[in-house]
Amino acid sequence: QVQVVDSGGGSVQPGGSLRLSCGASGNIFSITATGWYRQAPGQERELVASITSSGGTNYADSVKGRFTISRDNAKNTVYLQMNSLKPEDTAVYYCQMRITSRTGFLGDYWGQGTRVTVSP
Repeated sequence: QVQVVDSGGGSVQPGGSLRLSCGASGNIFSITATGWYRQAPGQERELVASITSSGGTNYADSVKGRFTISRDNAKNTVYLQMNSLKPEDTAVYYCQMRITSRTGFLGDYWGQGTRVTVSP
């Protein structure tokens, strides 16, 4: 059994910062690719940032230079540092982890989502 829990959302003013965290627990041997997605009201879920097991990163153009994704493999945790937040960053943010157990690939697991609201 695997659980993925994300947290750290909240309400901030434009220009503010938040740090999202996502941790996995359970029958985990390794976590390969991980990512943060977001979904604003009435819009489709979109990839914000991703990071591979070796640390390679990828960002949506809209967040480049403002967001930083990182991971702590020992803690099975991935982070999203969000700086210079804008109202258009308002959304529910979800983390995704691709998890393997000692017996094989388990699948993609999602956090429950954490809400980020950016408003004056």
